[in-house]
Amino acid sequence: MHEMSIALAVVDQVAGAARPDGAGTVHSVRLQVGELAGVVPDALAFSFSLACAGTVLEGAELVTEPVVARARCGSCADAWPVGMPPQLSCPGCGGASAELLSGRELQIVSVCWNDAPVHVPTHEER
Repeated sequence: MHEMSIALAVVDQVAGAARPDGAGTVHSVRLQVGELAGVVPDALAFSFSLACAGTVLEGAELVTEPVVARARCGSCADAWPVGMPPQLSCPGCGGASAELLSGRELQIVSVCWNDAPVHVPTHEER
């Protein structure tokens, strides 16, 4: 399940990010997930809750925003939703020179921090 490695990477990036003054823990993380990213949202949510344990993200909500896959034809410039399974030939002219415009995203869009600082035990304190 590669969703766990994605969740661990998100937790690592957020935990290492600069915090606003007074922020102690994370309330929520918004993540864009493209239709073609190969991510199962439920598996990612489950993995995220496990990956957050013992970090400043413990108890944080993961909000995923799906991004529809879209392509544009190199011949006629027509654009269309690719769908699943992906249709990469142009529905307008039948051309096969499609450029993928969206759908592969997997990025952190925003992090909502809580105001009250909370002590997170160091590795030595655990």
